Amino acid sequence: QVQLVESGGGVVQPGGSLRLSCAASGKIYSINPMGWYRQAPGQQREFVASLTNNGNTKYADSVEGRFTISREYAKKEVSLQMNSLKSEDTAVYYCHADIWDVDYWGRGTQVTVSS
Repeated sequence: QVQLVESGGGVVQPGGSLRLSCAASGKIYSINPMGWYRQAPGQQREFVASLTNNGNTKYADSVEGRFTISREYAKKEVSLQMNSLKSEDTAVYYCHADIWDVDYWGRGTQVTVSS
């Protein structure tokens, strides 16, 4: 069984920064891709960023250049550094892991960007 637990959400003003972290436990290995999705009220969950085992990163166009995904393989942690936050970044952010083509999700952490 794999568990993903997010932390680091909160309220921040436009232009500010937040760092989200996701701690994984269970049978997850460095070869398994991990990433982040988000869901704003009334909208579908959308892709934010991902990181593969060989270090390849992928970002949604809306966050490219502002967000950075990283991974601490020894600790089974993945982080998302979010800079220059905008009101449209407000959402619940979910950690995701692809483990042998099975999707695992965390419970999410709320990020609110508001003045």
